[in-house]
Amino acid sequence: MNAPLRVAVTGAAGNIGYAMLFRLAAGDCYGKNQPIILQCLELPSGMKALEGVAMELEDSAFPLLHGIELADDPNVAFKGVNQAFLVGSRPRTKDMNRADLITANGPIFVGQGRALAANAAGDVRVLVVGNPCNTNALIAMHSGKAIPRDRWHAMTRLDENRAKAQLAKKTGALPGEITNLGIWGNHSDTMFPDFNNAKVRGAAATSVVERAWLEGEFLKTVATRGKAIIEARGVSSAASAASAAVDHMATLWHGTAPGEFSSMGVCSNGAYGLPAGLIFSVPVTTAAGNWEVVEGLALDDFARSKIAATTAELESERNTVSDLLA
Repeated sequence: MNAPLRVAVTGAAGNIGYAMLFRLAAGDCYGKNQPIILQCLELPSGMKALEGVAMELEDSAFPLLHGIELADDPNVAFKGVNQAFLVGSRPRTKDMNRADLITANGPIFVGQGRALAANAAGDVRVLVVGNPCNTNALIAMHSGKAIPRDRWHAMTRLDENRAKAQLAKKTGALPGEITNLGIWGNHSDTMFPDFNNAKVRGAAATSVVERAWLEGEFLKTVATRGKAIIEARGVSSAASAASAAVDHMATLWHGTAPGEFSSMGVCSNGAYGLPAGLIFSVPVTTAAGNWEVVEGLALDDFARSKIAATTAELESERNTVSDLLA
């Protein structure tokens, strides 16, 4: 068995963190031969609840869980970590717009970026889940400059999973039979699930489903799925977000299958004419903890218009937090 992997989870007593911890401890992310040590971060006010979560993890007797460490200080929680899930952030209230949320959460990710740079292991990979995750990841990346830019990620796998589920439902396929459905841009309702390059059981999605549905109901459903869940449950999605975070890091850890790609919010290198330096979701292949943008994908005028809109939103968000990017 391998040496234990140190995995940090922030907001660990929250709904997403709670759902994620048990998946991690069970080996669903890094495999059944990879033990882990969970390093859980919470606010001081959440430490009592976190103690209860730790008790449940202990009582589950996971063979792969070699330790649980609890902290309310990021410098302690990030000590020596190889993998970090930044889940904790201030939730959006009904009176807040997106710019308010970005402003409120910015300082959190300044501190966490600095703490990771000062304390994490040299091979650390970081996934920002807390919303708005693209811009929060941008802030953390600028604050943690000692960590290479390609190690910082924002989670758009939830959008990919939602898009695959809708396409599977429409066609009668299984979600696992939907491949190469990349997400472009921001984790917001402007993101673009690229149906042009998606496949259903190996066939082009556009040859299986009418384009009017893809451009209309499909895009609308995926873009507004989070809101629909809040309206149905009264709370935001947690289990599906936790599952997507595990999927993201598992894909990074184990690599994409030959001929297939996934979606990750990563620091743009200018591919496809995108502004360099933005944390932008693009189709990627992965191997050994590294990623590469998929080259040569066909983008028609419709796709380019959608990508332009999500690019403009991300640039606006970057401008909102420009004082935190020094």
